[in-house]
Amino acid sequence: MSAHVDDIEDVFLHDGTSRRTPRVPQVQLRPRRRQDEGMNEEERVEAADPAASPSLPGKQKVYLRTFGCAHNQSDSEYMAGLLQAYGYELTEVDLEADAWVINTCTVKNPSQTAMNNVISRGKASGKKLVVAGCVPQGDKRAKELDGMSLLGVTQIDRVVEAVEETLKGNTVTMLNKKKLPALDLPKVRRNAHVEILPLSTGCLGSCTYCKTKHARGELGSYSPEVIRERVKTAVEDGQVREIWLSSEDTGAYGRDIGYDLPRLLEDIIAELPIDGRTMLRVGMTNPPFILEHLDAIAKALCHPCVFSYLHVPVQSGSDAVLERMNREYTREEFERVCDVLLSKVPGLELATDIICGFPGETDKDFEATMDLVRKYQFSHTHISQFYSRPGTPAARMKQVPSSTVKARSRQLTQVVDNFVSAYDDLLGTEQRVWIVDRAADRKHYVGHTKKLRPGSDQGWRGIARL
Repeated sequence: MSAHVDDIEDVFLHDGTSRRTPRVPQVQLRPRRRQDEGMNEEERVEAADPAASPSLPGKQKVYLRTFGCAHNQSDSEYMAGLLQAYGYELTEVDLEADAWVINTCTVKNPSQTAMNNVISRGKASGKKLVVAGCVPQGDKRAKELDGMSLLGVTQIDRVVEAVEETLKGNTVTMLNKKKLPALDLPKVRRNAHVEILPLSTGCLGSCTYCKTKHARGELGSYSPEVIRERVKTAVEDGQVREIWLSSEDTGAYGRDIGYDLPRLLEDIIAELPIDGRTMLRVGMTNPPFILEHLDAIAKALCHPCVFSYLHVPVQSGSDAVLERMNREYTREEFERVCDVLLSKVPGLELATDIICGFPGETDKDFEATMDLVRKYQFSHTHISQFYSRPGTPAARMKQVPSSTVKARSRQLTQVVDNFVSAYDDLLGTEQRVWIVDRAADRKHYVGHTKKLRPGSDQGWRGIARL
């Protein structure tokens, strides 16, 4: 037997009930209808034989694997919370799980390749698979997703439904875009000491190389009241030492709801403990959306409860390349961001991203990037080779030979590696450190200073908040 539900959202929520608690109604299966009779292919269940699901729902083990950014990690923490609240047992041992939830990233080819490998291993092991996140949302027809249950980026609050139906042997598709998932859902933090707080989803940019926009869409911001309540909840948890603001572009926050990042930062800082036991980390922001707020951003970064750290991706030091990327700023504007913030925030740790070998990048363009990196000697420089993502404008541009891309990546890496260590000034000093994890050797602790520099109990002493 096989059947479709043409719109599960309408079937489940016709009474207007909220999904703030993990409740899973029974799916009403109806005989198959042709798509030209009105079926919405974004929302469907392909049903298996009911006799194929002998286990009681909510009693099995679930393995959750996450790829990508902090926003994805936050989504996975909410999905873990919902699954656990419903009764599923979470496990980190993949082969002992009955179902796998794979939360995917579509930014780079390696991330999607890693996802494909996990899916193949799951299939070979006979596991029930739910693929969530940006890949199915942005490209639901990808061949590796054939036969998989799919869960979209705004549908994470329905993960219990997806897992339950998949364990029954059904295949579900939940990709309709809807309002943002609530921030007060159950949550299981991967790191008990770090609260990852999404401010919004999507962005206002149209970068020619970006696949994430296909999945996350246009900017959608949470209200400042909702965010403030989530901060209060995190602060009241005695284990939380850091709150990370997460978004595809933190600087764009609120532009769709008549608000802005500086005002939100003031709201959040007002909720932080005055003893400094919980620190705030401002998330990645693109240059166009903080140019008008540089003084206000600098003021926030100077606050004792805010890490003196900011991630501002430049991607290239060449205006010609930035134009082809459609980054909507010039090198001069990026340098203004750096100069103002570095002058107003003592000891600011400034991080950036570089893409090597973007289509059309000449030797002169690459040298401009090298010059920019040498000038600022960023505390953290994330270097990526350009990867062509299907369906993006950059994929249709004339590509730089892969050997040249790799050579430029190696060359820039050598330049960055030769910079004087950003941590030499810590030697012999005593710093306050916010401890958030154990080191890989399980003997030492890992934390951050006010400048978000990694610290441990090796090399220099720290006043640690545990």
